[in-house]
Amino acid sequence: MANLNEVCQNIVSDVQDALACGVVDLNTGMMMGVHHTVPYFTQSYLDAVAAAAVEMMRGKTVRRVEQLISKHRGVETKEVFEEIFINSANVFHFMALIRAKQSLVVLVTKKTTNQGMGWASLRASMDDIIAALP
Repeated sequence: MANLNEVCQNIVSDVQDALACGVVDLNTGMMMGVHHTVPYFTQSYLDAVAAAAVEMMRGKTVRRVEQLISKHRGVETKEVFEEIFINSANVFHFMALIRAKQSLVVLVTKKTTNQGMGWASLRASMDDIIAALP
């Protein structure tokens, strides 16, 4: 069984024009495993990206929307986001939840990456990621 950093490295190698892949603990916001090819991705940079990803999935504003949906539907609604895709000025961010492990996988690619292939590779790697998680 590969460790989490190796699994992240395999994902980056598998996806054309991938720049980084990391796994974030949604409870603590800590980066649990990561691999990247970008020299300026320092630890503080990676920590900031991890914190932003957690905020997008579990942040105060997201919880508020879930409360409003719960009130409207009459059924508790929480932790509804499972995947998020961000198209920013220079890169794509693919984010996928691993609910059983309360973790989030983040894949960052150049905009030349085929979006379908990014998702396909990320989803196909989920079993390997789960196996490498504590």
